[in-house]
Amino acid sequence: MRFPSPTRNHRRENPLSATSSISNPVVPVPRTDERAESIVIDRLTVKYGSFTAVESLSLNVRAGELFGFLGPNGAGKSTTIRVLIGTQKPTSGRVEVAGFSLPKDFARVKPLFGYVPDAENHVEEFTGRENLVLFAKLYGIPLSEVDKALGRLELSEAADLPVRTYSRGMRKKLLIAREILHRPSILYLDEPTANLDRHSTDVVRKLLRELAANGTTVFLTTHDMEEVEQICDRVAILCRGKLVECDTPVNFMTRHAERNVLVQFEREGVMQRESLDLDDDESRERLATIIRTEACVRLHSQEFQFEDVFLKLTGQAYS
Repeated sequence: MRFPSPTRNHRRENPLSATSSISNPVVPVPRTDERAESIVIDRLTVKYGSFTAVESLSLNVRAGELFGFLGPNGAGKSTTIRVLIGTQKPTSGRVEVAGFSLPKDFARVKPLFGYVPDAENHVEEFTGRENLVLFAKLYGIPLSEVDKALGRLELSEAADLPVRTYSRGMRKKLLIAREILHRPSILYLDEPTANLDRHSTDVVRKLLRELAANGTTVFLTTHDMEEVEQICDRVAILCRGKLVECDTPVNFMTRHAERNVLVQFEREGVMQRESLDLDDDESRERLATIIRTEACVRLHSQEFQFEDVFLKLTGQAYS
C-alpha cells in the first residue's frame, strides 16, 4: 500500500512520539457457506496498445476465502492485481471490491485492503518497529496494533534493529506485518512465502489461515504448489490472459489426477521398476502379469502433484 503524500505543513518527526486512534475498525465477516462476494471481476479486459494482457476474465471471490491466483510468467496475474489495487485502469469490463466499483470508487476501497508486493519499500534506517509505527500514524491506527503484528510474524526480538540489517525473509514478514495493521477486509499478497525458511513459511501460512477464518479475503499469487494444496480454498489458473480453470484443490485433484501405480519387482537379481496407468487396458493387463509372474517388492500409487495439473492445463512449467 502506498503512503499518502505529505501535506504542505508536514515535518519529519520520530514516529514513536505520538499516539492515535481508529474510529471505524473493520468488523470481521462470519465464515459461512453464504458468504458475500468480496471481489467480483466480470469480463475484465486490459490492453497495452495492441497487446492484450487480460482478456474477458470473470472471477468471484467470497469474503473470508483464501484464494490462489496462478499462472506462468506473462499470464496476466500482475495486471489483474494492479486493477484490484487501483493502479491500472481496465480497458473494459466490470470490477467490484467490497461492493464498490473500480476505478470509480477507489477512494472508498483503498482503506479496506492491504497489499504485500514482491518488491520492498521499507525505510532502511528505521527499525522494524519504527517502520510500522510510521505507517500506523499515517493511517490512524492504534499503536497497540504494532506489537501485535510484530508478534504474529515472530519479529518481536528484531523489532528494534534497523531494517537494513534484516534478512530477505525478515523483510517480507515485515511487509506482511505492516499490511495487517489496519485489519483489512481484503489482503492481496504476491509470493508471500518467497525467501522464507520452513519455519517462517509455516508461520505465514498459519497467519493467512487465521485471517481467512476471521473473515479476511486473502488473494495470493504463489509459485509454491505445496502452498496451493495446503491452504487455498479455491485456485484460479490463468494463461495468456485468459482463465483456464477455477476450482478447489480437491476438485482439481479428482478431475485431473492420473491413476498411476508404481510397481517394483526383481528379475534375475536385477531390480525393475515400471509406472502403469490404471485407466489404460494394456497397462492393467501388464500389472496383472507382473503380480502373477514376478517377485514384486513394492507396489504403490503415485501421489497427486498440483504442478502436474498446472503443466497439463497451461502447457508450461510454473517457474
